[in-house]
Amino acid sequence: MKKLQEILRGATGEHWATGHFNISNLEQFRAIMEASKNVGAPMAMIGLSEGERKFVGLKEAVALGRVFEEEYEMPVFINPDHSHSVESAKAAFDAGFNSIHVDLSKLPFEENMAGTREVVEYVKSKNPDISVEGELGYLRGDSIIQKEIIEIKPEDLTKPEEAAEFVEKTGIDRFSGAYGNIHGIAANEPKIDIERIKEIRKILPENVILVLHGGSGISEEDMRKAIEAGIANIHINTEIRVAYTESLRKALADNPEQVVPYKIFPPVIEAVKQKVEEKLRLFGNV
Repeated sequence: MKKLQEILRGATGEHWATGHFNISNLEQFRAIMEASKNVGAPMAMIGLSEGERKFVGLKEAVALGRVFEEEYEMPVFINPDHSHSVESAKAAFDAGFNSIHVDLSKLPFEENMAGTREVVEYVKSKNPDISVEGELGYLRGDSIIQKEIIEIKPEDLTKPEEAAEFVEKTGIDRFSGAYGNIHGIAANEPKIDIERIKEIRKILPENVILVLHGGSGISEEDMRKAIEAGIANIHINTEIRVAYTESLRKALADNPEQVVPYKIFPPVIEAVKQKVEEKLRLFGNV
Protein backbone atom coordinates (compact mmCIF):
# COMPACT_ATOMS: atom_id res chain seq x y z
CA MET A 1 0.00 0.00 0.00
CA LYS A 2 1.07 3.58 -0.62
CA LYS A 3 2.87 5.55 2.09
CA LEU A 4 1.25 8.66 3.56
CA GLN A 5 3.86 11.06 2.24
CA GLU A 6 3.50 9.61 -1.26
CA ILE A 7 -0.27 10.22 -1.26
CA LEU A 8 0.13 13.73 0.15
CA ARG A 9 2.70 14.69 -2.48
CA GLY A 10 0.32 13.53 -5.17
CA ALA A 11 -2.45 15.67 -3.66
CA THR A 12 -0.16 18.70 -3.56
CA GLY A 13 0.85 18.35 -7.20
CA GLU A 14 -2.70 17.77 -8.41
CA HIS A 15 -4.33 20.43 -6.16
CA TRP A 16 -6.69 18.33 -4.11
CA ALA A 17 -6.59 17.57 -0.41
CA THR A 18 -6.80 14.53 1.81
CA GLY A 19 -9.13 14.57 4.81
CA HIS A 20 -8.10 14.06 8.43
CA PHE A 21 -11.05 13.21 10.68
CA ASN A 22 -11.03 12.79 14.45
CA ILE A 23 -12.73 9.97 16.30
CA SER A 24 -13.75 9.16 19.86
CA ASN A 25 -15.29 5.76 19.25
CA LEU A 26 -15.89 2.82 16.92
CA GLU A 27 -19.04 4.31 15.36
CA GLN A 28 -17.23 7.42 14.12
CA PHE A 29 -14.35 5.30 12.81
CA ARG A 30 -16.75 3.04 10.90
CA ALA A 31 -18.56 6.05 9.41
CA ILE A 32 -15.29 7.58 8.16
CA MET A 33 -14.24 4.31 6.56
CA GLU A 34 -17.61 3.89 4.84
CA ALA A 35 -17.46 7.46 3.52
CA SER A 36 -13.90 7.00 2.28
CA LYS A 37 -14.89 3.81 0.49
CA ASN A 38 -17.98 5.39 -1.05
CA VAL A 39 -16.13 8.30 -2.65
CA GLY A 40 -13.14 6.20 -3.68
CA ALA A 41 -10.63 8.00 -1.46
CA PRO A 42 -7.04 6.69 -1.67
CA MET A 43 -6.74 6.44 2.10
CA ALA A 44 -8.31 7.24 5.45
CA MET A 45 -6.51 9.45 7.95
CA ILE A 46 -7.82 9.19 11.50
CA GLY A 47 -6.90 11.65 14.24
CA LEU A 48 -7.08 11.30 17.99
CA SER A 49 -6.39 14.25 20.26
CA GLU A 50 -4.71 13.64 23.60
CA GLY A 51 -8.15 13.47 25.22
CA GLU A 52 -9.47 11.13 22.54
CA ARG A 53 -6.39 8.92 22.90
CA LYS A 54 -6.95 8.65 26.63
CA PHE A 55 -10.57 7.67 26.06
CA VAL A 56 -10.05 5.20 23.19
CA GLY A 57 -6.61 3.89 24.17
CA LEU A 58 -3.39 4.07 22.18
CA LYS A 59 -3.06 0.39 21.35
CA GLU A 60 -6.79 0.04 20.81
CA ALA A 61 -6.74 2.83 18.19
CA VAL A 62 -3.81 1.17 16.41
CA ALA A 63 -5.55 -2.22 16.43
CA LEU A 64 -8.74 -0.74 14.99
CA GLY A 65 -6.72 0.94 12.28
CA ARG A 66 -5.09 -2.30 11.20
CA VAL A 67 -8.40 -4.17 11.18
CA PHE A 68 -10.15 -1.48 9.12
CA GLU A 69 -7.20 -1.28 6.73
CA GLU A 70 -7.58 -4.99 6.03
CA GLU A 71 -11.37 -4.89 5.83
CA TYR A 72 -11.61 -1.88 3.51
CA GLU A 73 -8.43 -2.61 1.56
CA MET A 74 -7.08 0.92 1.76
CA PRO A 75 -4.29 2.56 3.77
CA VAL A 76 -5.40 3.78 7.20
CA PHE A 77 -3.15 6.27 8.97
CA ILE A 78 -3.64 6.75 12.71
CA ASN A 79 -2.38 10.18 13.75
CA PRO A 80 -1.88 11.57 17.30
CA ASP A 81 -3.52 14.92 16.62
CA HIS A 82 -1.93 17.81 18.56
CA SER A 83 0.56 16.02 20.77
CA HIS A 84 1.40 18.89 23.10
CA SER A 85 4.61 17.37 24.41
CA VAL A 86 7.56 15.40 23.11
CA GLU A 87 6.62 12.54 25.44
CA SER A 88 3.05 12.41 24.15
CA ALA A 89 4.20 12.17 20.52
CA LYS A 90 6.78 9.49 21.35
CA ALA A 91 4.22 7.46 23.29
CA ALA A 92 1.87 7.41 20.30
CA PHE A 93 4.68 6.31 17.99
CA ASP A 94 5.79 3.60 20.42
CA ALA A 95 2.19 2.33 20.55
CA GLY A 96 2.17 1.89 16.76
CA PHE A 97 0.70 5.12 15.35
CA ASN A 98 1.82 5.30 11.72
CA SER A 99 1.70 9.09 11.43
CA ILE A 100 2.88 11.61 14.02
CA HIS A 101 1.83 15.16 14.88
CA VAL A 102 3.71 17.12 17.53
CA ASP A 103 2.27 20.55 18.35
CA LEU A 104 4.53 22.70 20.50
CA SER A 105 3.29 25.93 18.92
CA LYS A 106 2.44 27.50 22.28
CA LEU A 107 6.12 27.38 23.23
CA PRO A 108 8.69 30.02 22.20
CA PHE A 109 10.02 29.54 18.66
CA GLU A 110 13.37 28.01 19.65
CA GLU A 111 11.79 25.60 22.15
CA ASN A 112 9.19 24.58 19.57
CA MET A 113 11.94 23.82 17.05
CA ALA A 114 14.06 21.88 19.53
CA GLY A 115 11.19 19.71 20.76
CA THR A 116 9.85 19.07 17.26
CA ARG A 117 13.33 18.13 16.02
CA GLU A 118 13.68 15.69 18.93
CA VAL A 119 10.46 13.94 17.90
CA VAL A 120 11.51 13.81 14.23
CA GLU A 121 14.90 12.30 15.12
CA TYR A 122 13.31 9.77 17.48
CA VAL A 123 10.73 8.62 14.92
CA LYS A 124 13.02 8.62 11.88
CA SER A 125 15.72 6.67 13.70
CA LYS A 126 13.25 3.83 14.15
CA ASN A 127 11.12 4.13 11.01
CA PRO A 128 12.12 6.68 8.34
CA ASP A 129 8.89 6.06 6.42
CA ILE A 130 6.69 7.63 9.11
CA SER A 131 5.48 11.12 8.18
CA VAL A 132 5.95 13.67 10.99
CA GLU A 133 4.06 16.96 11.32
CA GLY A 134 5.10 20.07 13.22
CA GLU A 135 3.18 23.26 13.90
CA LEU A 136 4.03 26.95 13.97
CA GLY A 137 1.60 29.79 14.69
CA TYR A 138 -1.23 30.23 17.17
CA LEU A 139 -4.66 28.69 16.51
CA ARG A 140 -7.31 30.05 18.84
CA GLY A 141 -10.44 28.20 19.97
CA ASP A 142 -11.37 24.62 20.89
CA SER A 143 -13.06 21.84 18.91
CA ILE A 144 -16.55 22.80 20.08
CA ILE A 145 -19.36 25.16 19.02
CA GLN A 146 -18.31 28.52 20.44
CA LYS A 147 -20.93 31.24 20.80
CA GLU A 148 -18.45 34.11 20.99
CA ILE A 149 -16.63 35.88 18.18
CA ILE A 150 -12.97 34.86 17.93
CA GLU A 151 -10.66 37.61 16.78
CA ILE A 152 -7.42 36.60 15.09
CA LYS A 153 -4.46 38.83 15.89
CA PRO A 154 -1.71 39.51 13.32
CA GLU A 155 0.91 38.03 15.64
CA ASP A 156 -1.04 34.73 15.67
CA LEU A 157 -0.32 34.11 11.99
CA THR A 158 2.63 32.15 10.68
CA LYS A 159 5.44 34.18 9.11
CA PRO A 160 6.81 32.63 5.89
CA GLU A 161 10.47 33.20 6.80
CA GLU A 162 9.97 31.56 10.21
CA ALA A 163 8.17 28.65 8.53
CA ALA A 164 11.18 28.10 6.28
CA GLU A 165 13.61 28.11 9.21
CA PHE A 166 11.33 25.85 11.25
CA VAL A 167 11.10 23.25 8.48
CA GLU A 168 14.82 23.34 7.74
CA LYS A 169 15.89 22.92 11.36
CA THR A 170 13.31 20.32 12.39
CA GLY A 171 13.21 18.04 9.34
CA ILE A 172 9.42 17.63 9.44
CA ASP A 173 7.45 16.14 6.55
CA ARG A 174 4.21 18.08 7.13
CA PHE A 175 3.90 21.71 8.14
CA SER A 176 0.88 23.16 9.92
CA GLY A 177 0.52 26.93 10.09
CA ALA A 178 -1.90 29.61 11.24
CA TYR A 179 -3.58 31.37 8.33
CA GLY A 180 -6.68 32.75 10.06
CA ASN A 181 -8.05 29.28 10.78
CA ILE A 182 -9.35 28.45 14.27
CA HIS A 183 -10.31 25.35 16.20
CA GLY A 184 -14.03 24.78 16.52
CA ILE A 185 -16.98 26.71 15.09
CA ALA A 186 -17.14 30.33 16.25
CA ALA A 187 -19.88 32.95 15.93
CA ASN A 188 -17.85 34.50 13.12
CA GLU A 189 -16.63 32.76 9.98
CA PRO A 190 -12.83 32.46 9.77
CA LYS A 191 -11.13 34.62 7.15
CA ILE A 192 -8.36 32.57 5.61
CA ASP A 193 -5.27 34.43 4.43
CA ILE A 194 -4.86 32.70 1.08
CA GLU A 195 -1.89 34.86 0.07
CA ARG A 196 -0.03 33.78 3.20
CA ILE A 197 -0.60 30.14 2.29
CA LYS A 198 0.77 30.82 -1.19
CA GLU A 199 3.86 32.56 0.24
CA ILE A 200 4.58 29.71 2.63
CA ARG A 201 4.02 27.09 -0.08
CA LYS A 202 6.48 28.96 -2.31
CA ILE A 203 9.20 29.23 0.34
CA LEU A 204 9.05 25.65 1.65
CA PRO A 205 10.63 22.64 -0.08
CA GLU A 206 8.30 20.84 -2.50
CA ASN A 207 8.39 17.62 -0.49
CA VAL A 208 7.00 19.31 2.64
CA ILE A 209 3.21 19.05 2.85
CA LEU A 210 0.99 21.95 3.95
CA VAL A 211 -1.68 21.06 6.52
CA LEU A 212 -4.75 23.10 7.48
CA HIS A 213 -6.11 22.57 10.98
CA GLY A 214 -9.46 23.89 12.15
CA GLY A 215 -11.25 23.05 8.92
CA SER A 216 -14.70 23.13 10.53
CA GLY A 217 -16.59 26.34 9.81
CA ILE A 218 -14.42 27.50 6.89
CA SER A 219 -16.45 28.48 3.83
CA GLU A 220 -16.39 26.20 0.80
CA GLU A 221 -14.97 29.03 -1.29
CA ASP A 222 -12.05 29.61 1.07
CA MET A 223 -11.47 25.87 1.33
CA ARG A 224 -11.16 25.54 -2.43
CA LYS A 225 -8.84 28.54 -2.60
CA ALA A 226 -6.67 27.13 0.19
CA ILE A 227 -6.34 23.82 -1.64
CA GLU A 228 -5.44 25.57 -4.87
CA ALA A 229 -2.82 27.56 -2.93
CA GLY A 230 -1.13 24.38 -1.74
CA ILE A 231 -2.99 22.88 1.24
CA ALA A 232 -2.99 19.08 0.86
CA ASN A 233 -4.31 17.83 4.21
CA ILE A 234 -7.33 19.27 6.05
CA HIS A 235 -8.39 18.49 9.62
CA ILE A 236 -12.08 18.25 10.51
CA ASN A 237 -13.21 17.50 14.05
CA THR A 238 -15.98 19.77 15.35
CA GLU A 239 -18.34 19.13 12.43
CA ILE A 240 -17.92 15.39 13.02
CA ARG A 241 -18.78 15.84 16.69
CA VAL A 242 -21.83 17.96 15.86
CA ALA A 243 -23.16 15.48 13.29
CA TYR A 244 -22.64 12.65 15.77
CA THR A 245 -24.22 14.25 18.84
CA GLU A 246 -27.17 15.85 17.03
CA SER A 247 -28.11 12.59 15.32
CA LEU A 248 -27.64 10.64 18.57
CA ARG A 249 -29.92 13.02 20.49
CA LYS A 250 -32.56 12.65 17.77
CA ALA A 251 -32.26 8.85 17.70
CA LEU A 252 -32.75 8.67 21.47
CA ALA A 253 -35.66 11.11 21.40
CA ASP A 254 -37.37 9.23 18.55
CA ASN A 255 -36.94 5.87 20.28
CA PRO A 256 -37.25 6.53 24.03
CA GLU A 257 -37.92 2.86 24.85
CA GLN A 258 -34.98 1.50 22.85
CA VAL A 259 -32.07 0.22 24.95
CA VAL A 260 -30.13 -1.81 22.35
CA PRO A 261 -27.07 0.22 21.25
CA TYR A 262 -26.66 -1.42 17.84
CA LYS A 263 -30.25 -0.48 17.04
CA ILE A 264 -29.75 3.13 18.15
CA PHE A 265 -26.51 3.86 16.29
CA PRO A 266 -27.22 3.20 12.56
CA PRO A 267 -28.66 6.70 11.89
CA VAL A 268 -25.81 8.21 13.90
CA ILE A 269 -23.22 6.43 11.77
CA GLU A 270 -25.07 7.51 8.65
CA ALA A 271 -25.05 11.18 9.73
CA VAL A 272 -21.29 11.14 10.30
CA LYS A 273 -20.74 9.27 7.03
CA GLN A 274 -22.67 11.89 5.09
CA LYS A 275 -20.68 14.73 6.66
CA VAL A 276 -17.37 13.04 5.86
CA GLU A 277 -18.45 12.33 2.28
CA GLU A 278 -19.44 15.97 1.89
CA LYS A 279 -15.99 17.09 3.00
CA LEU A 280 -14.09 14.57 0.88
CA ARG A 281 -15.98 15.66 -2.22
CA LEU A 282 -15.27 19.31 -1.41
CA PHE A 283 -11.57 18.50 -1.05
CA GLY A 284 -11.54 16.74 -4.44
CA ASN A 285 -10.62 13.52 -2.64
CA VAL A 286 -12.53 11.19 -4.98
